[in-house]
Amino acid sequence: MKTFTLHGTDIIVPNVVLGLMRIAHKTDEEIRALVGAAREAGIDFIDHADIYGPTTHACERRFAEAMRLTPSEREALTIQTKAGIVPEGPYFDHSYEHIVASVEGSLRALDTDHVDILLLHRPDALVEPEEVARAFDDLQAAGKVRAFGVSNHTPRQVDLLRRYVRQPIVANQLQLSITHAPIITQGLASNMAGEPQSVTLDGGGVLDHARLHDITVQAWSPFQAGFFDGVFLGSPEHAELNGVIDRLAEKYDVPPIAVATAWITRHPARMQVVLGTTTPERVTGAAQGSELDLTRPEWYELTRAAGHRVP
Repeated sequence: MKTFTLHGTDIIVPNVVLGLMRIAHKTDEEIRALVGAAREAGIDFIDHADIYGPTTHACERRFAEAMRLTPSEREALTIQTKAGIVPEGPYFDHSYEHIVASVEGSLRALDTDHVDILLLHRPDALVEPEEVARAFDDLQAAGKVRAFGVSNHTPRQVDLLRRYVRQPIVANQLQLSITHAPIITQGLASNMAGEPQSVTLDGGGVLDHARLHDITVQAWSPFQAGFFDGVFLGSPEHAELNGVIDRLAEKYDVPPIAVATAWITRHPARMQVVLGTTTPERVTGAAQGSELDLTRPEWYELTRAAGHRVP
């Protein structure tokens, strides 16, 4: 498993992450088997959010109930959670009060005295960055959060926060897969008039911005064909892409899910892949993509097979 240190911290992280947004109704044994498979594969980074599950903090609570971590087991994990979405609205809230209250709730649910990373889950149009900065300062000073980041933010939204927040923004969690890749493919068709792929979305240049500022991109839904519309692996709607994936899987003697993982981890931006599966075997298979270095021709062949314009 490839690892690296998050910029501005001493937190060493793997490039594949276990996301636990779907464990609310899993048994203790199922949760332990899932986390155990991840640990066996070298994945010691756990991704949560306060809204995951049928009620606030439900998945965080189930994780703590099932795992019952000892202090040494807790220290062996990097636990990340998110705040900022109010599902009762729904609306977004990056006020000082909401951020701090959400973290307090996460700490109780996770049965821990700190989380390693806190992300602001979705942009809040009414954000007052001074309040975010105060919340981050107080949470860090109290030892309740070690590092901070964002999720689904544009470059300018990140820059606004960076103007006020003293801590480095260490991560931006964004949707990314071979088939849903505008943060990469927009740049491949830049200034090509009439080419839909060239249209600038979400502020444009989000991946380059992250690289310039040492922000780790965390890819969520890495196997989704689009915005929550099913996986591309094995889908007849993506026959050409799966043909290439299967050929490369056979060449490297790995499952197809490892090739889909490797398309992201091969990128020099040094991204993390956030797995959402609850199947231990798929976690094990995806983890094999961590160190699979696709060649340039292979990476671009996958990109073209996914339907992206590669001039």
